[in-house]
Amino acid sequence: MVPTAMQLLIPAAFVAAATLLALAYNRLVRCRNFVAEGLSGIDVQLKRRHDLIPSLVECVKGYAGFERTLLEDLTKLREDADHATSMADVNELETRLNGGLVSFFARVEAYPDLKANTTFEELTEQLVATEDALQYARRYYNGAVRDLNIAVEAFPSNLVARWFGFRTADYFQVESVGERAAPKVTPTASPNQ
Repeated sequence: MVPTAMQLLIPAAFVAAATLLALAYNRLVRCRNFVAEGLSGIDVQLKRRHDLIPSLVECVKGYAGFERTLLEDLTKLREDADHATSMADVNELETRLNGGLVSFFARVEAYPDLKANTTFEELTEQLVATEDALQYARRYYNGAVRDLNIAVEAFPSNLVARWFGFRTADYFQVESVGERAAPKVTPTASPNQ
């Protein structure tokens, strides 16, 4: 007996639908893994940044007259940022920490001896490099979040996302337009140059 066109069409449609669902699922998994990878990159740079802050504070403590409350506030902001649990918390606390660093470096301008200190200069150069790497990590993460969110919300992958519990992710963003710029850290030339 020769199969009819309908008998051939039903299994072919089933195979095509299963293939599309598998492709959508695999795309969602890939996007989710890229988001996790991007978040890991941000974590590495934030840890590096947070590790530099105590060294900067210790370096500056020796300079008489430097505002002790500013140093204490910066240390507290760093500790709070270390304990962020969600992307919303990270966004808020890193925005505040960035503002604290901006204030810190604005006050450093009044201390020419501090700016000429070799240790301070090296620490600020490391912070500049870290801020650049953090900016790159943020862009990578936000691109991965964009791709995941599109896959979770667009048809037909949104059906697969709903079935398997895929969720959109939050972007890493600075809340205040005034604090979007990285702290202005300009290493000074050493007196020997």
